[in-house]
Amino acid sequence: MASIFNLAGVNRAFGVAALLAGVSTGALAQNAQPDPRDARIQQLQNQVQQLLAEDQRLAAKTQQLESAITALQQGQASQGEAIQTIAPPEQSTETVARANKLQNPLAEPGALTWHGITLYGTFDVGVGWVSHGLPENGANYEGESLINRNGYQSRWVIAPNNLSQTGLGIRGKEEFYPGWSVVFNASTGINPQSGQLANMAATNTLNAGLPRYSYSITGDGSRAGQAFNDEFYAGVSSNTYGTLTFGRQRALGTDAMLLYDPAGGAYAFSFIGYNGLMAGGGDTQDTRLDDTLKYRVGYGPVHLGVLYKFAEGSGGCFSAAANWTAANCTPEVAHNTAYGVDFGGSYEHFSADFVFQHTNQAISVVNPLLGPQSLTQPYQSTLNSINTNPITGNNLIGTTNTEYGIVTDNTAYMVAAKYTWNALKFYAGYEHIRYVNPAIPLGVGASAQGDYLLSGVEDNNLDSPKIVNVVWTGVKYAITPKADITLSYYLELQNNFRVPATCSPDVGYRSSCAGSLTEISLYGDYHFTKRFDVFTGIAYSDVTGGLAIAIPHGPGVPYFFNNNIAPTMGGRFAF
Repeated sequence: MASIFNLAGVNRAFGVAALLAGVSTGALAQNAQPDPRDARIQQLQNQVQQLLAEDQRLAAKTQQLESAITALQQGQASQGEAIQTIAPPEQSTETVARANKLQNPLAEPGALTWHGITLYGTFDVGVGWVSHGLPENGANYEGESLINRNGYQSRWVIAPNNLSQTGLGIRGKEEFYPGWSVVFNASTGINPQSGQLANMAATNTLNAGLPRYSYSITGDGSRAGQAFNDEFYAGVSSNTYGTLTFGRQRALGTDAMLLYDPAGGAYAFSFIGYNGLMAGGGDTQDTRLDDTLKYRVGYGPVHLGVLYKFAEGSGGCFSAAANWTAANCTPEVAHNTAYGVDFGGSYEHFSADFVFQHTNQAISVVNPLLGPQSLTQPYQSTLNSINTNPITGNNLIGTTNTEYGIVTDNTAYMVAAKYTWNALKFYAGYEHIRYVNPAIPLGVGASAQGDYLLSGVEDNNLDSPKIVNVVWTGVKYAITPKADITLSYYLELQNNFRVPATCSPDVGYRSSCAGSLTEISLYGDYHFTKRFDVFTGIAYSDVTGGLAIAIPHGPGVPYFFNNNIAPTMGGRFAF
């Protein structure tokens, strides 16, 4: 835009200069006494200088406005505030669903908007093949593109939510005082293959007690069957002082992931989108947080975000007695607070963010409960790891519809950036995560996402601090205004936190041994219209060492296979 103003100024300057040249030439030809037209010439020269000065002011103002727009767009994508738009066809490479994956796509201005309230949604489904997968179930919302610890056979699958989460949402914004508005957003994910609410916790409870070869797809995530499993918040927004909201909201790491992942967090083609370890600052259940205050503000090219989660839910209980029941169980305290800061900015075609996150009593559910039909007995839930005493007599909590959780306190630091050069967009990021055993442990009966209860808890899973480093990079190329292609690379590295540090093929691996997870993906996307696009691509992932252990107990039970190939194709409709 600045170049347009500069061009206009140059045209005006040349026009006036030409006029001056003509007038001056005529005066010299006459070789007369001082011509009264000299005053007019001086007047026009003054106007030229004024016009050039005005062009400079307009160019500077335009650059300020463009920087402000970029900052607002970043805050808008991360916060999911009211009245955002799906990009038009000429911007199809940055559609909202790609720039914000776990977020539902947003409505075009005026479409399904009434008195400041907008209804929006998306439907994303496809078909794929996996080299090492499992049968699908109605609760899974992430598909099977990433290697799964229990995947054992090649199969064709219905692939849900490939580029963005299928779902519905409603948001609103109403100005109550000049420059001040109330805002709200309520959105939820729905599985296109079943019509059920997105519920990763149910993928574990459905398979509890079964042998591994009888499993359907399993996983872990923050969407656990809640009525609004994405976001549910309200607050106040100021044009000058930013936006403050409270409720169920995305973590700051999730906001950053959606902006700086080359694949936009697409489940089918992104490790950091499929596995919320990076976005949640250590555990995927923390990519969205209940009872959370969130504040975002932008000033010129820079922006700031702050988040705090209040403690909520049940802390469970335990007893020091060898034979203990619900009658003599000592209650534990829920201390699952979290806090974080995001600071970032943009300059011309470059933008970057730094994110810090800390989570107390973070819960990771790595596998369904083992049971009578499993090769490993007894139930995982018959051991309370706070004091390693078994639960005997009347069990504190039954194993039906419950989970088994590993509890840690997590601290994460992330830096991410992107740069646009003509039709190319380059992305890169790095996150360092440190896990320690919880300062305040959880007990059996503690609550996880969706208020699922833990019938088994491990609070002392780590022999020493666990360190995970996540690195990603990629490039997106806009072939035409309606078509683009994206290449992405992701790497997770885990240290050896086992004591003693004995890990090798000879002595065997445990989940505490060093290991790696790698994914590389390539996909293309074509937009027929603003609301409908089709895509096709392929992802390859593999694991090594401690990250190739499927059941982290005893000597460790490995993955059935340590790699997965997953081509996918499908379509998406957004409104």
